Amino acid sequence: MAVRTETDGKSVIAYISGEIDHHSAAAIRKVIDSEIEKNAANLLTLDFSDVTFMDSSGIGLVMGRYRLIKGYNGKVIVQNPPAAIKRVMRLSGIDKIATLKG
Repeated sequence: MAVRTETDGKSVIAYISGEIDHHSAAAIRKVIDSEIEKNAANLLTLDFSDVTFMDSSGIGLVMGRYRLIKGYNGKVIVQNPPAAIKRVMRLSGIDKIATLKG
């Protein structure tokens, strides 16, 4: 699995690793959504420390989780994205809906 989650109350941290493409994004999305819904989370932290590649599916992954967590009046933090991925996120406007850290 390309994602491992931890929960603390209404906070979910998802540690994503490897490549995020069309196929892996669907599996990652299911795991994260399940944790958000199970805990009625209002804070989602997506840790990109170990992500080696991301196509547009990664942008969709973040945007979709943002939409879901907004339903719980929550927010999204994207932490430790590699430089190239951080650049793509800024160009796509992810930094306007999520906090980019690291």
